[in-house]
Amino acid sequence: MLGPDGREPSLPYPSARSVCRARPIRYPCAERFGFLREVVAEMERSVPYAAALMRASEGLRLDLRDGGQTANRLDPMAGVVLTASNGHALHETAVDRTNAEAVTAAARELVARALSSRPEPGAPPLEIVPEEPAEADYATPVEIEPGSVPLADKLARLEATRRRLRDADDRAVQASAGYGETLQRQVFVNRVGLATQQVRRITLSLVIYVSDGHQQRYDYLARGGTGGLELVEIDDEEIAERAETAVALLTARPVAAGMYDIVSDPSVSGTIAHEAFGHGVETDMFLKERARAADYVGQRVGSDLVTIIDDPTTPGGYGGYYIDDEGQTAGPTTIIREGIFQRGLTDLYSASRLGIPRSANGRRESVQRKAYARMSNTFFAPGSSSRDELVESLDDGLLVGRALNGME
Repeated sequence: MLGPDGREPSLPYPSARSVCRARPIRYPCAERFGFLREVVAEMERSVPYAAALMRASEGLRLDLRDGGQTANRLDPMAGVVLTASNGHALHETAVDRTNAEAVTAAARELVARALSSRPEPGAPPLEIVPEEPAEADYATPVEIEPGSVPLADKLARLEATRRRLRDADDRAVQASAGYGETLQRQVFVNRVGLATQQVRRITLSLVIYVSDGHQQRYDYLARGGTGGLELVEIDDEEIAERAETAVALLTARPVAAGMYDIVSDPSVSGTIAHEAFGHGVETDMFLKERARAADYVGQRVGSDLVTIIDDPTTPGGYGGYYIDDEGQTAGPTTIIREGIFQRGLTDLYSASRLGIPRSANGRRESVQRKAYARMSNTFFAPGSSSRDELVESLDDGLLVGRALNGME
């Protein structure tokens, strides 16, 4: 919880900010965590591959509604995860201390454990050829740095937006606003190089509830991306649209169950790409033989009009980053091109075991979790038809503007 003056209370453990404090022009961490180069080099004198990832994160959550405001600082986390291959398996360990002594001791214990491990009978060798990262420092472009704005000002700004929504219609009985900010700093090191990244993510949710005296309905606005407070600027047209939609739902009839042709808003299309297709092409599931997609590589799975891409470098995308959590430099991966399934999304282990090129999708929930092949920003590539042209092409169908309550 933040104090009433908007300042963070002192902490008995290192915060992400103290681990790696931001500086202008050149972003932090490369010098402070340069010792990770020596740690990795020492490990590789005994094992064929080693890597280290330092991650530090912090954040803030604000929630406002009629009659209440809350501000909570997310628990700061900092630690180092070490990876070692003994030639037939990957072994990892993590420490929540970021000093050279603690990390070096953990690295030596990891190497000893990896060398004492024996391969399963018949298991093929594991060959890892490290690629990137180049020596580089990356950081999210930010117009309004959240850390430079006092908590009181953030609350006032969010309350002003919430109040605009609350006052947008006389039938409104409540309006809520939620805001989140996170800052994640990383240093990745392998024998190829050292790269740092600083990623700032922002979320905003606005919900208006309306009533005709007999029933209630609601509509919402959700926004998220990489950037600063400039992402939470909401214009009057967006406010009015949410209020009008909520009121219209008071008299809307339910859609009869059945099969329909639809034209979907980009946000709904993205949800479909993510949920209905993206998870099925994460290649850790290929290794476990739990993904049907493994049988369809190179085959047609959709119309010529369908191209699906996963791209962590999409400007402003909430799932954006510059290097993945296993050191692969980010770039677009074409999953489907003109209806043909091209490839899945990989982490280091699945790509090495399957013998396929890596994509930058090795992602960790935290340094306490292993890396999995997981999506970043997954979407349908744009076509040549406008929304109106798509709607006119249907004899009977639905225009889907937002998704509520899941897809199943």
